[in-house]
Amino acid sequence: MKDSDIHKVMKLLEAEMRQFGLPPVSAMAEEAIVDPFKILISTIISARTKDEVTGPATERLFSLADSPGKMSGLSEERIEKAIFPAGFYHTKAKAIRKTSQDLVERFGSRVPDTIKELLTLPGVGRKTANLVVTLAHNKAGICVDTHVHRITNRWGYVKTKTPRETEQALRAKLPKKHWIAINTILVMHGQNICKPVSPLCSRCPVFRYCARIGVTKSR
Repeated sequence: MKDSDIHKVMKLLEAEMRQFGLPPVSAMAEEAIVDPFKILISTIISARTKDEVTGPATERLFSLADSPGKMSGLSEERIEKAIFPAGFYHTKAKAIRKTSQDLVERFGSRVPDTIKELLTLPGVGRKTANLVVTLAHNKAGICVDTHVHRITNRWGYVKTKTPRETEQALRAKLPKKHWIAINTILVMHGQNICKPVSPLCSRCPVFRYCARIGVTKSR
């Protein structure tokens, strides 16, 4: 892909996304009142968990507690039961409770708006931190998950080996107007069209811009 093609590609994929809808966490960012705490906790739950599991799990949990103070008052067992069958629910329950406690004790129940501060919270890595910064606080950041890493390398837009390298490469060349949106757009594109194995290239709206690096079989 030529660097100059990125604007066309993002516009085409944004149009494609309308037929698939938004992931649960991204949908929260579209609500009239955005709750950074709910976005943070939902992002923790969503790791290695399908959207159809994440959505109901977050709803069950937030029906029990919807603030750092209330969440830190729940037992790990109650949190586990609410978010099951999310992947690694035992580990996530522990992280959710400890993160909620940290928010109360260290941040006055406020969710930080910097990556540096967010990374000090249990269960929060760069992917989660970037997603909270962008979706909850509407600040510049690039959330790189497995879809963003795979697809941008498949395009030939970047040439990196890890999500961290991809984030840095995108920060250096991706126009800032696309920083916040790229994760939501490529997650939906990756889940539905540009799949890890045998992508649906015949249905891809940006096929002609893609270098198809690493693609040996497609549909």
